[in-house]
Amino acid sequence: MAGMDTADEVELRRLRWKCRRGMRELDQLLGRWLDRCWRQSAAGEREVFLRLLDTEDDKLWLWLMGRDTPDDAELARLVQYIRQLPP
Repeated sequence: MAGMDTADEVELRRLRWKCRRGMRELDQLLGRWLDRCWRQSAAGEREVFLRLLDTEDDKLWLWLMGRDTPDDAELARLVQYIRQLPP
């Protein structure tokens, strides 16, 4: 039916809200990956992104600004990919 939200759209809205961190740079980087990559990502990659969203803002800031690297190799790969996405 027209106007009905699919489960995917509801999930994307929920995740978009989780991507809002109150720091414009973080909001943009996380939202960029969500908008460009989430739909075509495999379940494993989505799980890594969800773990990234569960990370404290101060760590996220250091990782996404390139000042530190996650110890977790999967998170480190995703952070590097997000940092390289063109604006």
